[in-house]
Amino acid sequence: MDKLIVIVGPTAVGKTALSLEIAEQFNGEIISGDSMQIYRGLDIGTAKATIAEQARVPHHMLDIVEPDQPYSAAKFVQAAQAAIADVTARGKLPILVGGTGFYVQALLGDRPLADVDDIVNPVFVAKWTAIAHEQGEAVVRDALAQLDPVSAQRILPGQIRRLIRALLVSTVTGQPFSAQQPKPQRLYDAYIIGLTTEREVLYQRINQRVDLMLKQGLMAEVAIAHALPETSTAKKAIGYKEMFGFYEHLVSEDESAELLKQASRRYAKRQLTWFNNQFSDIHWFDLVKTPDHITRIMNEIHAFMS
Repeated sequence: MDKLIVIVGPTAVGKTALSLEIAEQFNGEIISGDSMQIYRGLDIGTAKATIAEQARVPHHMLDIVEPDQPYSAAKFVQAAQAAIADVTARGKLPILVGGTGFYVQALLGDRPLADVDDIVNPVFVAKWTAIAHEQGEAVVRDALAQLDPVSAQRILPGQIRRLIRALLVSTVTGQPFSAQQPKPQRLYDAYIIGLTTEREVLYQRINQRVDLMLKQGLMAEVAIAHALPETSTAKKAIGYKEMFGFYEHLVSEDESAELLKQASRRYAKRQLTWFNNQFSDIHWFDLVKTPDHITRIMNEIHAFMS
């Protein structure tokens, strides 16, 4: 199997900086594993690698579709696997970096995608998205539980799109979504690095990142997201929808910024829960409080590559 370095962890914990150091030391190239960084023009709010950072090391899976275009996990896996194969064929080390746990899992083969991933129904999705927004996530989860209690219990809180997806597939096929997933099989010889830090430290870093994003011009991207169709995935992304109130002159910038900080903190908590529950072979490091662990990481990668 081809070797692959994987860096996971919550937002604002230092994944980009680490990926650049590893790529420069081991002749690597970076593959984004983030479901929002695929969209062109949405750079600040998705914490995409800057132009300067992209100039240091080649990046893949960034800016590949317009914000109003639909994109699926299946398309991501196909394109990302092609990128990894290309990087490997040129004698370089592929480094997958992402906070979207499901995309990372699917790409590694830990959660392979079934043929049912081709099932689409925008009207159904829009209907249940509206229900979730107006009546709450629990209503969608209860509906799914009637058809697929396993998925209803397995899908983590806040993953509304996954709930609706499972509900759609279960409804269309007449079979539980959970029963239609292929058997997992790891596709790469992967060394998985997890970055974390103390909860309060992480939350402080998230708050500081939001303030910096606003100074860097986040509102220009909020305008792009606000103009998208209601069914667009990018319009629902954390980093944009929380600022709509300020954009529409309904609340102050500080109020919207606080909503964004709160949503980002909650998302970081869900990310950590996901990675801890779904992966058993993550090597965890805290580079925020123990930056000299970078030497240990490099040594372990060297041993892994030998």
